[in-house]
Amino acid sequence: TRLLDILEDYCMWRGYEYCRLDGQTPHEEREEAIDTFNASNSSKFIFMLSTRAGGLGINLATADVVILYDSDWNPQVDLQAMDRAHRIGQKKPVRVFRLITDNTVEERIVERAEIKLRLDSIVIQQGI
Repeated sequence: TRLLDILEDYCMWRGYEYCRLDGQTPHEEREEAIDTFNASNSSKFIFMLSTRAGGLGINLATADVVILYDSDWNPQVDLQAMDRAHRIGQKKPVRVFRLITDNTVEERIVERAEIKLRLDSIVIQQGI
């Protein structure tokens, strides 16, 4: 969550209103942050969360941009993160960006995740 700390500092410096959720966020604050972000009159336009802390049950249907900056070895975790914005009630197209640094372990993680997704498609989805 170190990058979340950096992004939070940037948002504060720019005066952006935002919500943040990570593994240290208590349950009550999680619910409040989600409700505040999704409110029709919300001035908060940034919701930062770690993919692992996101878990199940988070609905960010008012979000229209998802930026993945720390890909997971398990591609289902990243897909789940994208699904936070692809929810019932979403009225806008959702754009997803994945940030990857060249020649890093991150690049290999994404390559392996893509292989796993292809295998999932062949074995699980097609019933082979």
